[in-house]
Amino acid sequence: MGRVTARRRVLRIREGTSSYRPDTLVAEEPMEIRVGGRPLTVTMRTPGDDFDLAAGFLVGEGVVHAAHEVTAVRYCAGATADGGNTYNVVDVALAPGVAAPDASLERNFYTTSACGLCGKASLDAVRTTAAWSVAGDPLRVGPELLSALPDRLRAAQKVFDSTGGLHAAGLFSGDGELLCLREDVGRHNAVDKVVGHALRSGLVPLRGTVLMVSGRASFELVQKAVMAGIPLLAAVSAPSSLAVDLAAESGLTLVGFLRGTSMNVYTGTERLSPQQVA
Repeated sequence: MGRVTARRRVLRIREGTSSYRPDTLVAEEPMEIRVGGRPLTVTMRTPGDDFDLAAGFLVGEGVVHAAHEVTAVRYCAGATADGGNTYNVVDVALAPGVAAPDASLERNFYTTSACGLCGKASLDAVRTTAAWSVAGDPLRVGPELLSALPDRLRAAQKVFDSTGGLHAAGLFSGDGELLCLREDVGRHNAVDKVVGHALRSGLVPLRGTVLMVSGRASFELVQKAVMAGIPLLAAVSAPSSLAVDLAAESGLTLVGFLRGTSMNVYTGTERLSPQQVA
């Protein structure tokens, strides 16, 4: 299987002094996701938790909604000319009666680690109908709990400590307990890995939970949260205008610029404890 990190020789310059030394880098490799043997997409990801990544991707696309709808996830042998296994091709078998992805909604078979939406035919194809509504989720949290999440997320990032080059997504309970954390070179992949883990554990929809992500909150991440039944998405950086629009339409609470005790609540302000809102 692929390694999470790789070593490369670099020229390091510090205060006018230079030296060659090894540096630890986060690994990035392509992974093809197949459904029933049929290629669906290719994403650039950090190897690890690949089955969760594939399952979470299918949740975000509205293909599956529960663990019983996936009968198997496996690496495909014979991916190379000599019949070897690169561990970069994953095939998902759906349960009988579960419809395969609509070919008209397929990506153009290439997704970069920077933008999981690249290749979408149109914005309408992205607005996948969610299986559950997050609008009525009774989750209530206080600003002080949200303020603690970035540090808890960072403290659990093991690979980031050695590379400094990974995004993270953490799923927290309503009282701030870290339920699952995944790291990846792509923030959308990190979220897919979290959601996929939850799906395979039989926990979807993820009612009463908080999804905390490093970096910004894009439209795609809001969509993935809504599709998984997560009522609150928090990010350390800014959301996009389309992310705010989708969050408002869906009834999701969207928090951005969550740093220290400061934050911006763009939608769903009712989920912050009433006594904390002026």
